[in-house]
Amino acid sequence: AAQLIGKSVESGKRKEGFDKLFDMNVIKFAERYTIRQEVKFAGDEPLKGYLEFMTCDKERCLPPAEVDFTFEPPVVEEVTAVAEEPVAIDFDGTTSGESAADQLAGNAQQQVETPSRVEKVSATKPAVWSFEVEPVGNDEYLLKAVVDIKSEWIVYSQDVEDGGPVPTSFVFGEGEYSLLGQVEESGDKKGGLDPVFGVQVNKYLAPQATFTQRVKLQDPQAQVLGYLEFMTCKDTECLPPALVGFLYNPSEGKSRVLSDDELDTFLASTEEDDLGAAVAAGDNTSTPTKTGAAAPNATYTIDKSGEGATCGSEEEDLTVDAGDGFLTIFLLGFAGGLVALLTPCVFPMIPLTVSFFTGSGKNRARGIRRALIYGASIITIYVTLGAAVSAAFGASALNELSTNAYVNIIFGVLFLVFALSFFGFFEIQLPSSWTNKADRAADQGGLIGIFFMAFTLSLVSFSCTGPIIGNLLVESAAGDSAAIFGRLSLAPIVGMLGFAVALAAPFTVFAAFPSALASLPKSGGWMNTVKVTLGFVEVALAMKFLSTADLIMGTKWLPYELFVGVWVLCALGLAGYYFGVLGTPLGKQKSSPLMMTLGVAALAFAVYIGLGYRYDEQSTTFDTPLVLSGLAPPAGHSYIYPKECPQNLDCFKDLDAGLAYAKTVGKPVLVDFTGHGCVNCRKMEDNVWGEPGVYERLDEDYVLVSLYVDEREALDEPFTSSFSGQRIRTVGNKWADFQARYFDRNSQPYYVLMSPDRKVLTQPRAYTPEVEEYAAFLECGLQRFRSEAAEGSLGEL
Repeated sequence: AAQLIGKSVESGKRKEGFDKLFDMNVIKFAERYTIRQEVKFAGDEPLKGYLEFMTCDKERCLPPAEVDFTFEPPVVEEVTAVAEEPVAIDFDGTTSGESAADQLAGNAQQQVETPSRVEKVSATKPAVWSFEVEPVGNDEYLLKAVVDIKSEWIVYSQDVEDGGPVPTSFVFGEGEYSLLGQVEESGDKKGGLDPVFGVQVNKYLAPQATFTQRVKLQDPQAQVLGYLEFMTCKDTECLPPALVGFLYNPSEGKSRVLSDDELDTFLASTEEDDLGAAVAAGDNTSTPTKTGAAAPNATYTIDKSGEGATCGSEEEDLTVDAGDGFLTIFLLGFAGGLVALLTPCVFPMIPLTVSFFTGSGKNRARGIRRALIYGASIITIYVTLGAAVSAAFGASALNELSTNAYVNIIFGVLFLVFALSFFGFFEIQLPSSWTNKADRAADQGGLIGIFFMAFTLSLVSFSCTGPIIGNLLVESAAGDSAAIFGRLSLAPIVGMLGFAVALAAPFTVFAAFPSALASLPKSGGWMNTVKVTLGFVEVALAMKFLSTADLIMGTKWLPYELFVGVWVLCALGLAGYYFGVLGTPLGKQKSSPLMMTLGVAALAFAVYIGLGYRYDEQSTTFDTPLVLSGLAPPAGHSYIYPKECPQNLDCFKDLDAGLAYAKTVGKPVLVDFTGHGCVNCRKMEDNVWGEPGVYERLDEDYVLVSLYVDEREALDEPFTSSFSGQRIRTVGNKWADFQARYFDRNSQPYYVLMSPDRKVLTQPRAYTPEVEEYAAFLECGLQRFRSEAAEGSLGEL
């Protein structure tokens, strides 16, 4: 067997820096990438193994893939001893190195080529296992499994809380030996809450971890056969669990990794003694076929003639005006500015400020001009704030805020803090030194003085406007992703523009028409009513962000029932406040016809939200109120009526089963290539599939077949793909290979519309976040299916 000398060394066009896809620093290679590993060949046995890698572009990543390799011992004609010396193996298919024998022969450098060349790769796997055996006396040995861990990656220990990642585990075959104690582990170990799975784990960090098992041999020549299972992750992604087979020969002090065929034989065999003899003899026979196993490498007939089909003026119908999104954001900001005007921090400032501009000078036109500058200064300040947020995070990062679990948790908690502030438990204030400095600058007069007067207003009113601005920035940051200068997102800037225009307008208008000041209502307790109302709204909005985090993390600590319950309590609390029953630190509401009317309205809203607990016979789950559409979690995200498929839809997880069912009901099929760890897949399911025009099509007109390319359930019979040449061991491997084979795609999500007889109906789609575009895609496929079914071109259904 070949012996590895040292660690692998990588080289190529290397780049290190921040990766936007995974939001972290990474090391990556482009164009050509070489891995060099020194080995020492002993005899004629080849070096076999496989490597695992992952490829990405700027927008998406392909699933991790494996490539098997075999290196034959180098053929040397003149210097026969070189086969026993270390040789450097490059994974681009050549070997090179300078041995001691070369130096003695006076040959400064000898290039030795191996007859076996391997496929070019772009990355190495993040965890590499090696095995060692160490004698301790009295026929006892220490069997070591050492894992080299790449920087930023981790390997989980044997101690992992249930419901989390796959722990590292060992399985030993039977033989003439006995295990003494348990597998012990050592390395740079870290315990705590895992950010990916949300459970308590112990994990090992780079560069290395060691697992040790003590054994005692009954037969001095006994060998130890088995395998280990492990999982590797980093901050934003995990690779599927993997198996590594091993064979220890303690008496000779040797150990090696099992080949794929040997490992498959071990997993399938029921007679461990015979298996051990076969492996020791180097028998690499293929896995026995199990009774009833499906033909995993079967060839499908996929008719792709319909891929180029279009539906009338589809291109025009799918055009979405980005300006509509900006108008919505502007109006949202404008509404926020109007609400801010009604708060106790801003409203009393209107007559005071306007009186200063119109009464401090003899020239009324000059006062109006100064008031206009004052309003423009307010707009400048808040638009600058929006631009600063965009510059700090960048357009792409802002657009991803809505899909990051921890960011959503932070926003949810922040909104709860804002709510407590509105209720009067405390005030959110900026440092008083800021206000004092701005106030002193305002006393200087001139344009600079007017600007700092506006800046002082912004600082003084922050306790009331801050929560509104925070809400606005959060909502706009998750909106349109259009940017200027490649980085500045326009959405927060447009939102702040709307807010500032609404806030500045009264100062300008009343400066121009000072007599209109008399029509303003007097400041008083009604402004506290506005603050308390906003407090209950903040609590309700906080649930939206916490629910999003719950869905992204795959937990169920905020299911549909609890979400609706909190909204009902908010509406009841608001009704109690309006009726004067419930008080806050700001006091109780006094009874009046207006308050009684508002209380009845809040009570009616609570009843309406409570109707969300009604059972829908058709969907066999809750009937979500329209006002909660897009806010509440899917009705299937429930303790009472849980469903395995997204948006409470019925779905199949096997293509053949889905096609067979579609044939019986006469419907087309939506083949959904997805993944448990696919972020964009969850975006589509959460933000598009549940929308009107899409959900009805999926629920009524299509048979949904979701094929998870990262499903780790083992196949009854592993096989080697005739398409990719890779070893296919899991259900996920099978569907990933199927997608690549027939659709030349290996990224998710990917949606294919086809008839029950496997005819593709229209051009497949990848990630399509626009609801109208995706709805048109479904409608196009449905029209073509019905048209061709009527013509009889789809065959007998």
